[in-house]
Amino acid sequence: MGKVTRCITTDGAIMMMAADTTDIVASAEQIHGTSAVVTAAFGRLLTACSLMGQSLKGEDNSISLQIKADGPIGTLLAVSDAHANVRGYVGQPIVELPLNRQGKLDVGGAVGKNGNLYVVKDLGLKEPYVGQVPLVSGEIAEDITSYFAVSEQIPTVCALGVLVNPDLSCKAAGGFIIQLLPGAIEEDIVFIENALKDLENVSSMIAQGMTPEAICRLVLKGREVEVLDESACEYRCNCSKERIEKALISTGEKTLRELAEGGKTEEINCQFCDKKYYFDTQDFLRLLKQCKS
Repeated sequence: MGKVTRCITTDGAIMMMAADTTDIVASAEQIHGTSAVVTAAFGRLLTACSLMGQSLKGEDNSISLQIKADGPIGTLLAVSDAHANVRGYVGQPIVELPLNRQGKLDVGGAVGKNGNLYVVKDLGLKEPYVGQVPLVSGEIAEDITSYFAVSEQIPTVCALGVLVNPDLSCKAAGGFIIQLLPGAIEEDIVFIENALKDLENVSSMIAQGMTPEAICRLVLKGREVEVLDESACEYRCNCSKERIEKALISTGEKTLRELAEGGKTEEINCQFCDKKYYFDTQDFLRLLKQCKS
């Protein structure tokens, strides 16, 4: 089970969220069968989405992060609910690339640098909020930082990390987001810059057993910190046969009629969790009637 912790300095100047998403990324790797560099990229996006989901206020609110770029992965998608539970989809789960110049997994090369990050917030209004920014590096953390600066005008620092074992399982994963709140002054900016200078990689801190709260207190050392909330979170899909049926109905009468006339039992897999659903001729005829009504 993962955990997301949200803190604020008692002077109201800085808000910080940190997450341990090791179990989430491990589940994603097992479900989607991702290679090492894809696990790193996918895990970073899932972590960022989980962190941003923690800030949603409505019980039925959700947030989606999608990256479409020119790298071999293609599309990356993550969706979080208001409790930081997250699920996702990856276009190409197997990508093999040489290590980058720093000797690390080449996430930017796998994701691509020419593309966009899309942020969709469903807040229960008539229309969802949609934000879009061009990718800065494809390393994801920098792209999340850019989104907050450009689309929400919030000074933000984002750090994300995933450590992958030689057997391709997830060793550790996590991240944090730091934001300056209204009323923050130049001194607060300098404080954050100094705090981050010699900070260890967030995935290494998670691997050493540090909790999200401990990471927050380490980064914000020297300031009084109040924990606002904590959420246990997991990789969780909300698919069901009823949801698949609604999706099939939305394809229209022509498609449903063709499926019914085909006389075959069709297998439909959920792209988020790979659960299999089966529909036969009678199912398609039933859905066709609903489509007409």
